Amino acid sequence: MTREEKLTVIEDLTAQLGDSTNIYLADTSGLDAQTTSNLRRACFKANIKLAVVKNTLLSKAMEASDKDFGELPTVLKGNTSLMLAETGNAPAKLIKDFRKKSERPVLKGAFIEEAIYIGDNQLETLVSIKSKEEVIGDIITLLQSPAKNVISGLKSGGSKLSGILKTLSEKES
Repeated sequence: MTREEKLTVIEDLTAQLGDSTNIYLADTSGLDAQTTSNLRRACFKANIKLAVVKNTLLSKAMEASDKDFGELPTVLKGNTSLMLAETGNAPAKLIKDFRKKSERPVLKGAFIEEAIYIGDNQLETLVSIKSKEEVIGDIITLLQSPAKNVISGLKSGGSKLSGILKTLSEKES
């Protein structure tokens, strides 16, 4: 790889890191061709970009980026795959599901909405993170709940009241 090619790759990686709010680093070493192909297909279906990157180039791209990656560059050893996703927990869920059949990929670290997670032991935490859409859905559900209670109370109260009035009118005749 020439110096110009390396600079181009670093610029591309820097742009990708700048555009992404959810970045995962995983170790996919030891996967055979079929398993790697299955992983790539699963990533494509889940709308996750997967790329195997050179650690030195990714490290330089992280330095050139406007974001603060903290200790994340320290995990750049061995085989590193970069996973970029729009949903914060999608790669974590994919890794967890994929590991039901295989030992890999192993989570090295993640950068989620400016929070940094280091190590494979953070996988369960990352799986439980809710996406922006899920949080908005929860808030809407919570806001609708009191309104539904008031409406159902008014409906049931109205039917009770009309029932009482009907019974009283029938008694008088």
